[in-house]
Amino acid sequence: MSKIITVTSGKGGTGKSTVCAGLGYALEKQGNHVLILELDLGFRCMDIFFGIEDMVKHDLSSVLSGRYTVEETVVSVPGAEKLSIICSPDNPFINVNSLKLKKLLTELKEKYEFIIIDTGAGLLKCVLDIADMIDILLTAATPDKISIRDAAKASDKFYEKGCINQRLVINKANSDYLNLGLVKSFDEVIDNTGIQLIGVIPDDKMLAKAFGKGSKLSKNSVSFNAFDAIARRIKGQYVPLTV
Repeated sequence: MSKIITVTSGKGGTGKSTVCAGLGYALEKQGNHVLILELDLGFRCMDIFFGIEDMVKHDLSSVLSGRYTVEETVVSVPGAEKLSIICSPDNPFINVNSLKLKKLLTELKEKYEFIIIDTGAGLLKCVLDIADMIDILLTAATPDKISIRDAAKASDKFYEKGCINQRLVINKANSDYLNLGLVKSFDEVIDNTGIQLIGVIPDDKMLAKAFGKGSKLSKNSVSFNAFDAIARRIKGQYVPLTV
């Protein structure tokens, strides 16, 4: 059955989009049909991450308005043919109709095994309105107290909406955070967000370089291995957690 995976955090700068892109790429490399839907309104980045800027002719607003079909709006990623993108509108003030968004997601579930929704900073009403359709909520947090607190607040809001299948992704993890004393350990992130851990993404220069240049993420990189493990856990496979 198709799964809708939504990535949130409560604040900007935690790497939600990177988590979406890395997870989507890993799931595609495992043979799955995947769509990444950008709901970070006005702040498009997936086109740069995957080097498809010149291929994007329409965006989310185009399909929600009915001007263009899903087939006319999605862009397939070269070299990852089972991975498709619906890019965010350029207008950050656009009003996304929740009922139309739900209708779109229902249509997309007939076409893709995994739909990954990249949300913006904060909690958009349209995202909370689709909480009942979310199969897995991934909360991205970095190992610092502000991110931890905001992740916990975002998690609570989704719980209130009935979205109880939540998992934590600790992003940008490196020893510098611990050496600076921002947190005592990664366990502190887990305990203070109150969310079960599904994976840790290391602070990886190869990841930043690949998505910054729109090139392919090497399967030999530590970050790809982390995304691959998260993808397998989402699919119910046992992969040991390492922190």
